[in-house]
Amino acid sequence: MRAASPRRKEAPVKITRVETFLAPPRWMFVRIETDDGVVGWGEPVVEGRAEPVRAAVEVLAEYLEGQDPLRTEDHWQVMTKGGFYRGGPVLSSAVAGLDQALWDIKGKAFGQPVHQLLGGPVRDTVRAYAWVGGDEPTEIRRSVAQQLDAGFTAVKMNGSGRMSRLAGPAEIKDCLRRAEAAREALGDGGDFALDFHGRVTPANARRLLPLLAEYTPMFVEEPVLPEHMGALPDLVNASNIPLALGERLFGRGEFVAPLAAGVAVVQPDISHAGGVSELRRIAALAEVHGAQLAPHCPLGPVALAACLQVAFTTPNFLIQEQSIGIHYNDGAEVLDYVADREPFRFTGGTLRRTERPGLGVDVDEAAVRAADRAGHAWRNPVWRYQDGSFAEW
Repeated sequence: MRAASPRRKEAPVKITRVETFLAPPRWMFVRIETDDGVVGWGEPVVEGRAEPVRAAVEVLAEYLEGQDPLRTEDHWQVMTKGGFYRGGPVLSSAVAGLDQALWDIKGKAFGQPVHQLLGGPVRDTVRAYAWVGGDEPTEIRRSVAQQLDAGFTAVKMNGSGRMSRLAGPAEIKDCLRRAEAAREALGDGGDFALDFHGRVTPANARRLLPLLAEYTPMFVEEPVLPEHMGALPDLVNASNIPLALGERLFGRGEFVAPLAAGVAVVQPDISHAGGVSELRRIAALAEVHGAQLAPHCPLGPVALAACLQVAFTTPNFLIQEQSIGIHYNDGAEVLDYVADREPFRFTGGTLRRTERPGLGVDVDEAAVRAADRAGHAWRNPVWRYQDGSFAEW
């Protein structure tokens, strides 16, 4: 009997092209194409530093072109560690966007949403919060009322403007008035979060947190700058308010100390902290410490879609940031770059799980290419104190 001839092994699919696009107001998209025509999208950007991230993507593309796109984890390891020098916002953000695009390709190749490839969904909807500014107490009441009318049950706002290194009574009372206005507008049925944005020194935070407790914020975000992590144990013990941070941390190793200090909510950014691959691992690390995941995402539609894929499969997910209508979006809106807005339709302040393959976002490629022809050079403001010295924005 004649043996069957061995079946010829098909050659693996290869990455053929990596392109980047600067898109107003302050975003960047990456497009990865394979030789069988599958396209994946990601968002690699550091707000205000898009140009160096673009250059980093171009360097990493030298490695990716010609590779099998389905080897997602191996590519993540090589991109993050293969250059000897590691970490930092530029490299981590370049990797993050490329990782998102590779997961998008993988999902499309298998005809599955990314959340199925990550272990399957654990929830049907994702709760999100809306941004309400926070510059004036009267403005807060009106903005919160508008978001309640839109169906949202949670909002976030700045806890302060520029704050002195050691705040006086007027600055303290101004912060408390914001929290009071939000609680009055929400009643007891809604949630608000206060973002200190690193503007508050450890001394100011120790003074403010106990005073804010009566308004029961959902959490206080970035109570101190990343370089002041040593103050976290004292701040955790200063009040019963859950503390949140992580938008300026770029890998799971940087979350070990704050989690050990008792931070209750981690906020890695999927476009800064290594993409889908690393966000998932940070979430698992947080779960070990009894902490919740609330991904930072003041960016565009691909970053939001990638966050949602992780949220649908993460047991300790809390709430999702999103930037539709946020004040930073000057010149373009989140949904201007998508061909189908249905996956981003809110119902009662939540987004429903999509079963579309990949990241589940249908990017309007023509709109992205047109935006890149205009480009952008967004920079964040530089604040100063009255004496002319630098102040945190």
